[in-house]
Amino acid sequence: MILLNPDKHSRQYPDERSREVMLRTIEFFETRGKKRLKEADHERVWYRDFLDFVGAEELFATMSTPAGYGAADSRWDTWRICEFAEILGFYGLQYWYTWQVSVLGLGPIWMSANEEQKTRAAELLQQGEIFAFGLSEQHHGADVYSTSMKLTPRDDGTYVANGEKYYIGNANEARMVSVFAKLEGTEDYVFFVADSQHEKFDVIKNVCNSQNYVANFALRDYPIAEADILHRGQDAWNAALNTVNIGKFNLGWASIGICTHALYEAITHAANRQLYGMYVTDFSHVQQMFVDAYTRLVAMKLVALRAADYMRSASPQDRRYLLYNPVVKMKVTTQGEDVINSMWDAIAARGFEKDTYFEAAARDIRALPKLEGTVHVNIALIVKFMPNFFFDHAEYPLVERRDDPNNDAFLFDQGPARGLSKIRFHDPDAIFDHFDLPNVRLFKEQIAVFKELLMTAPPDEEQRKDVDLLMAAGEIFVCIVYGQLMLENARIYEIEEPLIDQIFDFMIRDLSKHALTLYGKASTSETQMDCCLRMIRKPAVDRERYEKVWKEVHALNGAYEMKP
Repeated sequence: MILLNPDKHSRQYPDERSREVMLRTIEFFETRGKKRLKEADHERVWYRDFLDFVGAEELFATMSTPAGYGAADSRWDTWRICEFAEILGFYGLQYWYTWQVSVLGLGPIWMSANEEQKTRAAELLQQGEIFAFGLSEQHHGADVYSTSMKLTPRDDGTYVANGEKYYIGNANEARMVSVFAKLEGTEDYVFFVADSQHEKFDVIKNVCNSQNYVANFALRDYPIAEADILHRGQDAWNAALNTVNIGKFNLGWASIGICTHALYEAITHAANRQLYGMYVTDFSHVQQMFVDAYTRLVAMKLVALRAADYMRSASPQDRRYLLYNPVVKMKVTTQGEDVINSMWDAIAARGFEKDTYFEAAARDIRALPKLEGTVHVNIALIVKFMPNFFFDHAEYPLVERRDDPNNDAFLFDQGPARGLSKIRFHDPDAIFDHFDLPNVRLFKEQIAVFKELLMTAPPDEEQRKDVDLLMAAGEIFVCIVYGQLMLENARIYEIEEPLIDQIFDFMIRDLSKHALTLYGKASTSETQMDCCLRMIRKPAVDRERYEKVWKEVHALNGAYEMKP
């Protein structure tokens, strides 16, 4: 089974340290037990015990120090980073979050040519310290063009920093905060490092009511030396966006971990609860809810794993990951909401009970698509790739499964964050043609009609200014890319055909829903509306296939329960 089960975590690893990190992390949480974790969540206790464990075991040092700066077994290995993020999400978003924002804080450091700060970061990682990414501001949010943090030169060759940052995780304790600012007088972008423990670093408040510390902080005449500067000008801008490429990819993996734990708990509850003389899972509508949740979750993991393959295989000549990466950030996280919603409808009031994992999952799953305006920002980014994805293909070597123990050095040397519309892709038709399954064939018909719309009735000049319309079209495009990545990995991981075809059951319904949304937009033309209606399909009905998948889901009853 492709889903994580901590009780049966017998996965093969290419090296002993990777195996040790995963198993020790699982052991930490299982030893503490669900009751203790839930109490800490409800009382919003700062997770000092977890951070002490991370420091003692040097987990963050192993996982997030590029080769050459730490221990011999330290490397930036996206495959094992994904698994680590999934495990942390499985036990609680707060534990994933402190890891996630440390990854973001480290991005500009590892991307810089400042060897002094890179050496310092490696040393602090080994000491168990955490990091922060000072990008967002309260009045600008994701609009980093408008950052108001200022770095002002002084006559002696040093600088002072002034301004506030908002929504900055770990900023209460981070010993290195990568701060994005503008240089006073030139308005050039700049990245520098600050220490949250410095007297001129004012932690104003935690803006969230949670275990996480999500800070509003201010720098008030904070002294900065030349040695503290990481990037200037265009390099600083590139570092900001390229760090997001690396770090926010983990949003999808938090969703996968959360949904997996919630699935075990929900199916075990429903399969053992009786209503009206029947088990809850005997009701046909409940079975459909769980089949949809399960198939969506399997697809989430297949897509995220495949996107990671492209990240690890990227180069200046192959930047396809710049499409697949935001698909994970946007689509996998929104699918996570759908998974939780389906199961919540099945278990009803149980999902509110304070002693369940599900109670926290239902709350926390909402955060992931919304961090930094993830959905809207990423769809706006994704639509830039649409013409070349469909109509201007290139030949590339086949990207294999990338679970090898390599350091992903290119991620810290991604180059300029521009030229997205020039990136070319391989022909996606090949992977769809590989699977002769009823629902895959129907999905191909939907793709053909969407391509027809783009060729015969593309958005005119006025429509291209209509963000609402482009978002709706973007949702359809994302569905197609999602299907491509899922099928590529279904072949690699040898997923059985009934499960693949059942996955496309919900994908056909989703694409049909987005087509109807596009049809209803105020500015769609008659030709576009006709194409939208012709994109609507009913999935192929196959009772034997459905029952086989339902048995897979029902077999998860009692498969895992966190230690009390």
